[in-house]
Amino acid sequence: MSPNHSGVGQLTEAVQQVLPSVRADLERLVRIPSVSADPAAAAQVQASAQEVADLLSGAGMPEVDLLAVDGGQPAVLGRRPAPAGAPTVLLYAHHDVQPTGDPGNWDSDPFEPTERNGRLYGRGVADDKAGVAAHLAALRAHGDNLPVGVTVLVEGEEEIGSPTLDAFLAKYRDQLLADVVVVADSVNWTTDVPSLTTSLRGAAPVVVEVQVLEHAVHSGLYGGPVPDALTALCRLLATLHDEKGDVAVAGMTRGTMKPMELSEAQLRADAAMLDGVQLIGTGQLTDRLWAHPSITIIGIDAPSVAGASNTLLPSARAKVSLRVPPGNDVTKASDALAAHLKAHAPWGVRVSVNQNATGAPYTAQTGGVAYQAAHWALGEAFGRPAADIGGGGSIPFVTGYAGLIPEAEILISGVEDPDTRAHGANESLHLPMFERVCLAETLLLHRLGETGLNG
Repeated sequence: MSPNHSGVGQLTEAVQQVLPSVRADLERLVRIPSVSADPAAAAQVQASAQEVADLLSGAGMPEVDLLAVDGGQPAVLGRRPAPAGAPTVLLYAHHDVQPTGDPGNWDSDPFEPTERNGRLYGRGVADDKAGVAAHLAALRAHGDNLPVGVTVLVEGEEEIGSPTLDAFLAKYRDQLLADVVVVADSVNWTTDVPSLTTSLRGAAPVVVEVQVLEHAVHSGLYGGPVPDALTALCRLLATLHDEKGDVAVAGMTRGTMKPMELSEAQLRADAAMLDGVQLIGTGQLTDRLWAHPSITIIGIDAPSVAGASNTLLPSARAKVSLRVPPGNDVTKASDALAAHLKAHAPWGVRVSVNQNATGAPYTAQTGGVAYQAAHWALGEAFGRPAADIGGGGSIPFVTGYAGLIPEAEILISGVEDPDTRAHGANESLHLPMFERVCLAETLLLHRLGETGLNG
């Protein structure tokens, strides 16, 4: 069946009509500091979930519940049954956000959404409260004429690795059954080129601790022959990469991706690299981003410079983030990292490794009816073809849901762009792109309602 172009025009107008209310609701959500990693913010995470629930009810979802499993953060589940013969589409996002870090690094209050030069700034304004807002836009644009069944799941613990997600999916499996899943938590190639993310790297973070002394001692009295823990830790961490910057941990394979037009200059600009700093690793740039393992040191427990004293530290810890590309077993990769750290302990220092929860890598099945519908919808909304890209990060829900309901088509769409700065200071949403994202999701539901899943 060919697309209904009169329907496209009507829905484009409908999206334009609902965008002001969607923008206002997004800003209200951003003002709630729902930092799931902060136990002191539990009430704010709960308030964020309640606000999302109220918004879904107002958008015409007849069944909306706040749900959680033991030890978990609140999730919101909304459901509207499918018309006879129509598929059910699950719309996923998350309402929890990352910590802000040093507020001094922000150009405006991170929890007061602020527009500058066509971008809206604030923590969670893109990752992933924009995903919630895109779902609201699609629901409101269709109103009472939703052509498909819709289930909305807005998670509350994605930014801490979704520790209770598997238990949640198992408990509420029947309510979450769907033919198609739309995950609004990824990135577009550019603000003008829409994308579907077709692969994700897995995550295997560990915490490594080095112990050298029973207690701190004076560096002037013992420095020289006696090692200190922080120096030992630095030497140990330096073994994780070779001289070219490739991961030096044995036992992990590197894959390849379809080449994309990404120059070194563009990558440097997107990542805000300083002049003179070199890229690391070898191989095609997109392979390094999506298909090779990466290791990043994301935190070190050590005295601050301001509070440092002239002592040899007895112990020091670091958190190591390992991204595991498709084609690797994430548990084996975590074990390989732990084994490497223990085997490379300098000077006989004691090394212990705490292996945290892992998330598996993911490769989507492309070419299905929903995939084709998504490409059509993105092309209509952006005025140019969508690109299939890889993702260097992880989305625990995707692998969890795919393992539980493998027959569903999963579409990973973008609400971010290369300058979003998710997780960092001055996180922002490109507003013109966001409008096109809202239209694309609205058109996707329209297209799935027209074709069903029979093409």
